[in-house]
Amino acid sequence: MSIATIPTAVLRKVLSIREQIESLEAELGKIAGAPLSAPVSSSALPEKATRKKGKMSAAGRARIVAAQKARWAKVRGETTTTPVTPTPVKKRSKLSAAGRARIAAAQKARWAKVKVAKK
Repeated sequence: MSIATIPTAVLRKVLSIREQIESLEAELGKIAGAPLSAPVSSSALPEKATRKKGKMSAAGRARIVAAQKARWAKVRGETTTTPVTPTPVKKRSKLSAAGRARIAAAQKARWAKVKVAKK
């Protein structure tokens, strides 16, 4: 469809809508601080929030692997599966009462310095 075949009333309506769009874009550019026709730089875009990945222990992973191997063996019709023994997890050492007391005393001393510095 060429412009010559479009009625003038429709062309006027299209032009008024175009003018309204341009004025709204200009107003939005004033509010946003940059014209909309300008290319948006990657630094202006908000950064994606990084998702925290979950941690899995070696023992947990070994259990999942063993269960999946058992499922596949069942599908294949195999009956002999060797159980996977997970490696023993080391116990974390605990803080002794004396060590905790030393840390608490040092922290109290730090806060005392901060309080003295404020006065």
